Amino acid sequence: MTYLPGISRRTALVAGGVGSVALLAACAPTTTTPETGTANTPQPSGDASGSDGSAGSTGASVEVAKLSAIPVGGSISAELDGAPILLAQPVAGTVVAFSAICTHQGCVVLPAKTEFDCPCHGSRYDAATGEVLEGPAPAPLPQLTVTLDGDSVRAG
Repeated sequence: MTYLPGISRRTALVAGGVGSVALLAACAPTTTTPETGTANTPQPSGDASGSDGSAGSTGASVEVAKLSAIPVGGSISAELDGAPILLAQPVAGTVVAFSAICTHQGCVVLPAKTEFDCPCHGSRYDAATGEVLEGPAPAPLPQLTVTLDGDSVRAG
């Protein structure tokens, strides 16, 4: 069980190297389409998008997992720039990603099939949407932008 006392999820994400542009992108809704493998996410204003149109602090995305490693209807843990993230594949070919930092008190949330569970205080989140299923978490998990490149799930 990991607990980060006194550290907000935003501070934990920034300390993990995600950067302010990725934090803005994390608040935007994301849907990855199986036909194109690209995310439909509004981009922040300014010149912070990579050549593929995904938001990121450096403009370059990195592989965070293989699509084949994420069970359809399930989820896994991964890392993005050293920060814990969660990936889910609610339906075949659609991948969503969220910060793994609980919005209650900053514990690391774990994948549990169709939901994410916080081992510290019992908060539960929907793996497809990041929405709170059961508190004490006050807010959904911040969503991250991911894209598919063949079997590669990329973020950043």
